[in-house]
Amino acid sequence: MTGTRKDDRKQIGTYGEELAEAMLRQLDYLILCRNWRCRTGEIDIIAEIEGILVFVEVRTRRPTGHFGLAKESIDYRKQTKVRETAQFYLHRYKKYEQSIRFDVITVELLEEGTPPHIEHLQGAF
Repeated sequence: MTGTRKDDRKQIGTYGEELAEAMLRQLDYLILCRNWRCRTGEIDIIAEIEGILVFVEVRTRRPTGHFGLAKESIDYRKQTKVRETAQFYLHRYKKYEQSIRFDVITVELLEEGTPPHIEHLQGAF
């Protein structure tokens, strides 16, 4: 894989996260952080609404026909990685009694000039 292709994927991912964050803000979520990292991985968005801490995985896809839909890419391995990373977050910030939820936001980029299709799956796993 060339560096350019990897950079392009990173830009598309960042764009999808920006769209997801904007949507969550419109729905009155409080955004606590983006791209929180620890030794087990990264959580794209950590937000809060109505006393629930929400760990959000964002998946963005272009209409290439390759790799399937964005929501199909959240497999068991990825779910486990997000859960482990969330555990580190909860421990780090001593949120032992906090209600939590794992959401997925998918961003399907469509043809040029067409707004992306964004889907918010609450309690996805």
